[in-house]
Amino acid sequence: MNGLGPLLRKELAAIFWSPVAYAVIAMFIVLMSYTFCAQLFHSRSASSAPMLFQAASLLILTIPLLTMRQFAEERRNGTLELLLSTPIDDLAIVLAKFLATMSVIAVMLILLLAFPLVLGAFSTPDWGPIASGYTGLVLLAGALTSIGLAVSTVTSNQLVAAVLTLGLFLLLWMAEVLGVFFRSPVDEIAIAISLDTRFTPFATGAVYLSDFGFFLTIGLIGVLLSVAGLSRR
Repeated sequence: MNGLGPLLRKELAAIFWSPVAYAVIAMFIVLMSYTFCAQLFHSRSASSAPMLFQAASLLILTIPLLTMRQFAEERRNGTLELLLSTPIDDLAIVLAKFLATMSVIAVMLILLLAFPLVLGAFSTPDWGPIASGYTGLVLLAGALTSIGLAVSTVTSNQLVAAVLTLGLFLLLWMAEVLGVFFRSPVDEIAIAISLDTRFTPFATGAVYLSDFGFFLTIGLIGVLLSVAGLSRR
């Protein structure tokens, strides 16, 4: 793919040079540490499910902070038009920003491994749900990142991009709850697109192939919408 390698190195340098990435990582780990300690000392439970659901919730809150600047800032600074005028493919531009954002999330999830390792040192947790839960977190993060990038392509204001992305994430996460207010088949569609419904099997160790397909499809749609958003410009 034309220009992906050099562009990815540029995006990695840009995102890790920004203090936003480190602030997001720090906030994620601090809040996860509080949740982990509260669960460990108050409930005295070695279950990984609360930690995984908390991590998923924090991804919903933090990913908009990472994706809001990817295209919106470049458009505001006037560098996006310069980038689009180069012979680099639009898909390569989107994938470079996607992979750079996912690299920050990878750091967050790697640091998160400290908590199940602590559980393993002092108890005998079920490693099956932990492994499937981490798989679900990666898939969820990929889907959310692609959606966030798609939103960032349609606005030049980072704050607007972040608010729109967060609102869309919350709507998709709570779709199952909102679906009870509608009749069939709308309620069934709401359940089918609910991120909470799709992530729950991963957190509990009961993984279905359809849930894999759902997150991969959402990720692909987000990438294609991002490419379409760039092409429109």
